[in-house]
This record gives sequence, structure tokens and C-alpha cells, in this order.
Amino acid sequence: HKAKVEAMTLDLASLQSVQHFAEAFKSKNLPLHILICNAAVFGAPWSLTEDGLESTFQVNHLGHFYLVRLLEDVLRQSSPARVVVVSSESHRFTEIKDSSGKLDFNLLSPSKKEYWAMLAYNRSKLCNILFSNELNRRLSPHGVTSNSVHPGNMIYSSIHRNWWVYTLLFTLARPFTKSM
Repeated sequence: HKAKVEAMTLDLASLQSVQHFAEAFKSKNLPLHILICNAAVFGAPWSLTEDGLESTFQVNHLGHFYLVRLLEDVLRQSSPARVVVVSSESHRFTEIKDSSGKLDFNLLSPSKKEYWAMLAYNRSKLCNILFSNELNRRLSPHGVTSNSVHPGNMIYSSIHRNWWVYTLLFTLARPFTKSM
């Protein structure tokens, strides 16, 4: 009840917006004990961001990655601190390596011809988990932990709004989810 809350604008589809947000936050000289990376798009049609990257990858992963990297010094200074990266169980249904086992960057930000919305989402969520694990490995000795979580199908949202098939599937699953 004594908390002071202030809203700040952040557009994960713009790396410039992420940078401006981080600079604005740092200018406030506030500690940062908890950073939750929870924005996502799902089932979106192929599009590029102003940075020339596929939107699902940038919004779901790269924007968060960049934000955390820009605020890493604040997190360290605020120790103990925690980063929570909201991922998805769907990360299990994809791969980001080529046939020789090397990371395939073309899978992360595919061309329109190679794009499938569900795979783009799954790959972005796999990147979330890999990032969170590596962040924890690097920063936990400095008092900053990182965890990735699957939120479960507990709360109904409109994340499925981009395609009627997803809307149908989510509607069928809705009786088995919790309401707000």
C-alpha cells in the first residue's frame, strides 16, 4: 500500500525503444531487484520490425535479451536480484540447429517463405530458456539469479487472436483453464 508505481513505455519490437527505456530507467538511480520478461506475440503473421528482424523473434526473445543486457549492471548493483523469463512448454517442439548441429541463425529470423508462426513462437521460447540458463550461469556468482518458467494454461488471454484456428483451439481449452 505504500508502493509508488510509475509506468514507463517499452516497445520490444524496437531495439531503439529498448535502449531508450534502459537509459530512462538508469537515470532514475533506482535498484532493480526483480525483472520479469513476460511480453510475447503468438501466431502472428510474418512481418519485420524496424530493425529488420522477424517480429516474433524480436518481441519474444531479442528485445528481452537486449533489455537484460542493458540493465545487467543495475541488476548486479542491486544484488540480490532476479530475472524471470516467461517461456513456454512449446520450446520442446523445435530446434535451432542445422543438420550439422550448429546454430542456424536463419531459423531465428526466417524469411517470409520459410516462416511458420507456431515454429517462430517455439523457437523464440527455446531461445528464452537458453538465455535464462546462461544468464544464471554467468550472474549467479554476483547475486543475480535467472529462471525461466512456463506459465501453464492457467489464465485465459487473447494471445491467440491472430488466427482463427488458434482461437478455436484456445476456446476448446478454455474450460480447463482458470479465469482472471
